[in-house]
Amino acid sequence: MHVYGISNCSTVKKALAWLDEHGLSYTFHDFKKTGTTPTQLAAWAEQVGWEKLLNRQGMTWRQLPDSVKAVITTAPAAFALMSDKTSCIKRPVLEYRGRVLVGFNLAEYTALTGD
Repeated sequence: MHVYGISNCSTVKKALAWLDEHGLSYTFHDFKKTGTTPTQLAAWAEQVGWEKLLNRQGMTWRQLPDSVKAVITTAPAAFALMSDKTSCIKRPVLEYRGRVLVGFNLAEYTALTGD
C-alpha cells in the first residue's frame, strides 16, 4: 500500500492515523520531498479522472492568477500544474491492490481494505 500526500496536511494525517489504527502497513511518499510526475498523475487519472485529482479548494489553487486557472481545462495542463505545484493535488492518494483512492473517505477506505 502506498500513500501519497503532504505530511502536514490534516486530511493526510487522518488517513494515516486510520491506517495505523487498523494495523495496515503502508509506504508514505511526501509530494513536497519526492514530487510526482505527469506519468504518475496520468495513471491515477485513468481510474479517478484528472478533475478529481486537482485540488481546487486549497490555498495554492485559490492564490493562482485567474489567467492560470482558466487554462487548466485538459489533463495535460492539469498534470503540468500538479507536477509543478504539488499542493494542487488532492490528498491523500492511496494505491492499494491496483486501485486508487483520492481524499480520505472512511467508507471507501473500509471497503477497499476490508477493515
